Amino acid sequence: MKIKEITLRHLKMRMKSPFTTSFGTMQDREFILLEAKDENGNSGWGESVAFHSPWYNEETLKTNWHMLEDFLIPAILNKDIKHPDEVSDMFSYIRKNNMAKSTVEGAIWDLYSQEKGISLAKALGGEKTKIEVGISIGIQNTVDDLLKLIDGYVTEGYKRMKVKIKPGWDVDVMREVRKHFPHVPLMADANSAYRLEDIDQLRALDEFDLMMIEQPLASDDIIDHATLQKQINTPVCLDESIHSYEDTRKAIELGSCKIINIKIGRVGGLTESKKIHDLCQQHNIPVWCGGMLESGIGRAHNVALTTLDNFILPGDTAGSSRYWDKDIIDPEVVVKDGYITVPDVPGIGYSPNRETIKQFTVSEKTFS
Repeated sequence: MKIKEITLRHLKMRMKSPFTTSFGTMQDREFILLEAKDENGNSGWGESVAFHSPWYNEETLKTNWHMLEDFLIPAILNKDIKHPDEVSDMFSYIRKNNMAKSTVEGAIWDLYSQEKGISLAKALGGEKTKIEVGISIGIQNTVDDLLKLIDGYVTEGYKRMKVKIKPGWDVDVMREVRKHFPHVPLMADANSAYRLEDIDQLRALDEFDLMMIEQPLASDDIIDHATLQKQINTPVCLDESIHSYEDTRKAIELGSCKIINIKIGRVGGLTESKKIHDLCQQHNIPVWCGGMLESGIGRAHNVALTTLDNFILPGDTAGSSRYWDKDIIDPEVVVKDGYITVPDVPGIGYSPNRETIKQFTVSEKTFS
């Protein structure tokens, strides 16, 4: 295929409720939507998951737009592409900027699967017809507020609760959650809020039979996490520390974790996500798909990726209605009894709603 035209759109969507982590609180989600058209006029869609500010990693919406406009789009326009796996090689001369790279690569995967007449899930090698999903819950004003939210999500059938923690909002909070929900699969997400010196506080979480504690230590660390994992019973899950297959290999060799969260944008795309998935499967390290407060486009890519065999833990790909009054796809992503049914139509399986996209678009630019 040849990409003849690419349109970037800056969207701003208001979430139903603020989302709070150890980094801060977000109410509006701003992101880049990329539409790539081939020589036949077909459109493939990708979504940048970079935030407005560099609190998750060093990338932002503005840096992604710059990388896309000045480097990545010129590298891909009018080039012959036989398979999406080639895209990462085409971008290999550019260091990092994984979220920007993933935005383009996702659109190419969408086009490729449409061209082959198969779903994105099947193009990736996935076999599942439905996927288990959990829910990610931000830090709340009170423990009672948190308990009410969990109760509602348990009633809706979500298969796992992920609770954000930070120093001062951790052991006592999780104790209350476990007291009220003794059998609910439960995990804690620290977003790098702790240091190795906090090991006693982290070890205290062993009491609650958690599925995992996600990224407790520094976002660029795999060494201290290995020390921590040896001294606590709760499985450590790495998120921000894993940007590539090579990071994964080293973390496994060091014993830095027992579980890995794969986020498509963080690792640079679906091709790298597949490589990480396969490596973890070889070493009996289960994986799951993390969320970045995506719109329906990014959510559709997550659904497809999660159909691969080693995604054996519920991910963060909740339904559209969890975050948005109206999503930008038809139909919206729907969770029923804790599962999402995987679309079996060609491409990402959901149709972008151009009217809704236009409603939330702040600016756009087309390249050809």
